[in-house]
Amino acid sequence: MRILFLSPRLCLPLLTGARIREYYLARALALHADVTYVSFIQPGFPEPGGGDLDFFREVVLVPLLGRYGLRKIVRGLLGRLPLSVLNYTTDEMKSALAQVAARGRFDLVHLDSCHMVEYVPLIEDLWQCPARTVYDWHNIESELMRRFAANVDSLPKRLYADLTARRLARIEKRILTSGFGHVVCSQREKEILLDLAPGARVSVIENGVDTERFAPVEDAAPRQRLVYVGAMDFHANIDAACWFTHQVWPAVHRQFPEWRLTLIGSNPAAAVRELAREPSVEVTGTVPDVAPYYRDALAAIVPLRTGGGTRLKILEALAAGVPVVSSPQGAEGLAVTPGENIEIVGDSSGWLAALTAIGTAPGLWRARSHAGIALARSRYDWRLLGERLYEEYRSWLASAPA
Repeated sequence: MRILFLSPRLCLPLLTGARIREYYLARALALHADVTYVSFIQPGFPEPGGGDLDFFREVVLVPLLGRYGLRKIVRGLLGRLPLSVLNYTTDEMKSALAQVAARGRFDLVHLDSCHMVEYVPLIEDLWQCPARTVYDWHNIESELMRRFAANVDSLPKRLYADLTARRLARIEKRILTSGFGHVVCSQREKEILLDLAPGARVSVIENGVDTERFAPVEDAAPRQRLVYVGAMDFHANIDAACWFTHQVWPAVHRQFPEWRLTLIGSNPAAAVRELAREPSVEVTGTVPDVAPYYRDALAAIVPLRTGGGTRLKILEALAAGVPVVSSPQGAEGLAVTPGENIEIVGDSSGWLAALTAIGTAPGLWRARSHAGIALARSRYDWRLLGERLYEEYRSWLASAPA
């Protein structure tokens, strides 16, 4: 099987959920198939070191230039394509893809998100036939933008998000009918897509976790840290971090003054950096590895109010044996059981009670810890999920017309 794997981002370093999902699934495919990996790389990003991506047959990295330029912003407001697609549609990538595609056809073209959709016609023109294009939906992007619009305070941002959501929805409907297949992160998302296109081929490959990397380390030291992990320049994480710190943390800190709140994630926005002024709040910025922070964490919090997809941050915490307290939306799409391997809090008043129970009842902490580890290892290990994706692609190709 030959696969052309096309991505809007380099899958390293493993600092965001999108990169983590992409890296582990691409690596799993490359164990069984010849995978040519073509992705953008942002200026200033370090290129992967020797051996980091050796499992691919070929790696082509294209500098991502001209994002959010005035011309693209205007086209995003007035044209048919949203800015989130225009930003990843460049002459440099078209040239690189033309060279790769000209060498011969691939059995599958894997697009990591709909942001790369404008390259499909180019590939099909070169091959003079339809490409078997598979889309990995990290999120339903139109849903993510609608949720952002519903929560943002700025009227211009709300109007822009509504416009972007409508344009993304049109793209999503188009690729659902034209794509060879689709991969989503949860059964909920599969049902949404099949409501839009009942004839689409849609499979669920959930997000996962490297259970060996996050395996807990026994430590008798008292745990007094709450952690929230996520890219801190992403609007959903910014909103969650600010909301929790301002609305929930003061009461928690009054009751447990020895506890610390640690906000971990790359490129923290100004609003997140400001949170470090609050009592016992730490903003780390980019860290080389999040695993050590879990090893002394009392609990992992996921106070998301917007966004989409499923949360790798929850799976990492479960694998590390750290009890998770989440909003309903934060745990959306995961096969978790409230009161068994996770605590779900529906409103601001419930957070203090949930965290108090975990922090003051060692038996409850251990029960949640052991249940979380068991779930992560039995259902969400990346090795299991990667094998399932390869078998799914093999099945699709076997049933396709020659």
